[in-house]
Amino acid sequence: MIKLSVSEAMKIGFIGGGRLAFALANGFISAGLAKPEEITASVHPADTASAEAFKGLGATAIFDNKPVVERSEVVIVSVKPEVVGPALRDVRDLPASKGKLFISVAMGVSTATIEKNLPAEARVIRVMPNTPALVKEGAAALSRGAKATAEDAKLAAQLFRAVGSCDEVPEYQMDAVTALSGSGPAYVYMLIESLADGGVRCGLPRDLALRLAAQTTLGGAAMVRNGGHPAQLKDNVTSPAGSTADGTYHLEQNGFRSAVIGAVKAAADRCKVVNQQLNN
Repeated sequence: MIKLSVSEAMKIGFIGGGRLAFALANGFISAGLAKPEEITASVHPADTASAEAFKGLGATAIFDNKPVVERSEVVIVSVKPEVVGPALRDVRDLPASKGKLFISVAMGVSTATIEKNLPAEARVIRVMPNTPALVKEGAAALSRGAKATAEDAKLAAQLFRAVGSCDEVPEYQMDAVTALSGSGPAYVYMLIESLADGGVRCGLPRDLALRLAAQTTLGGAAMVRNGGHPAQLKDNVTSPAGSTADGTYHLEQNGFRSAVIGAVKAAADRCKVVNQQLNN
């Protein structure tokens, strides 16, 4: 087993070099967790844009998975869920794959499925990140596989905290994580768009309405993240018989909260179906 330290720069490889992989690599470099020249990513031969992006970081982009594993201490599997099996089987018989830490960011693929496509000695961490990792404001959760250690989880958490937040959860909660933070940005974008549309309806220019809506959402999230409870924060801006009171009443009349709760539940239910298909 290769022992890794969160206090040292690591050799990190990416099987799959898309936008998320690039965002992670950039975050790791910025946080001092990896040196550019010690990052290797495999990309599809036709994806010259991704190859050039990694080269722009000072990293190595290649068209073969095997050197990624051979050159790296930590291997991040960042391919589409249906490609995980073939990609891992491509490197399973490499001596370098034994006892190595593999971190998968593929949605819906269980640690057990990943492990059965790797040597018995391989350690596996499954992570569900989200797209705001692209601007270092991601929200991720991780689960350990059968062989992964507490130190492996600590290291994975530190890596993903370079692009946002990261918490450890039992794997059975991953569907809920996917439905909330994985799908959640889409719901937030719909809220921002709707707030801006409301501003336009009331006479604001579109660009100003969008800026105000985005900043309002950002500011509200920051206040919750700083320890405020959303219910109390809502009450703080709701004066008796005021405009906010009328607005929140309208939202309640139209099922705002139940619709959001229902969206998360619907997404979680769909995740369960997808997971069963991927892991059978």
